[in-house]
Amino acid sequence: MRTNVYVDGFNLYYGCLKGTPYKWLDLEQLFDRVLPRNQVETIYYFTARVESRPGNTDVAVRQATYLRALATLSRVQVHFGNFLTSPVRAPVLECNPKGYPLRNNGQLVVKRNPNGAVVMEWVHKTEEKGSDVNLAAHLLRDALKGTVPAAVVVSNDSDLLTPIHMAQADGGIVVGLIPPRPNGSAELKKLASFKRDIRQHDLAACQLPTNMTDASGIFTKPMDW
Repeated sequence: MRTNVYVDGFNLYYGCLKGTPYKWLDLEQLFDRVLPRNQVETIYYFTARVESRPGNTDVAVRQATYLRALATLSRVQVHFGNFLTSPVRAPVLECNPKGYPLRNNGQLVVKRNPNGAVVMEWVHKTEEKGSDVNLAAHLLRDALKGTVPAAVVVSNDSDLLTPIHMAQADGGIVVGLIPPRPNGSAELKKLASFKRDIRQHDLAACQLPTNMTDASGIFTKPMDW
């Protein structure tokens, strides 16, 4: 069945790539492998450009290099949202000796002053905006135009429940799910027409070449990835 794939890039990264050696991922190989009965036509990859941050100054360079690699893949389309940063006041949490937040009956424990007032601190908050909306918009557009009879969404975001339901009910297409985390949204799994999982051996088998070439010349996978 002719199929388009809609990937929430940050959901994929934090769900199954962070902390692994498999970030140099070939999306075409991966989805051809995970969806062997589907004819994958277009892979939409939704992300936002990150900024260098203290302690991780090369993050923007690594991402830019990976986006350059994705641009060499003929079936991949990259669509960008935005990162918004702002200062916000937030409660400080009590932590154990290892630095992990404490919980009491499942609830996070906030730090309090001797007078009982919650301790507050200014924090630097970063939010990624636009990827979920862009994904939903492209999914619904393709469904209503009848571009392909099937779609696969790669996300754990339950905010996509309504657009997926509309694509199925109003667009009449089959919508499958590939959750980046096995314990992702139960509601999404229930709504999807089918579900496939990404295994570690799939990631290992679907890596881009270390050295690649585009119109600007030769470039290489980041060393510390």
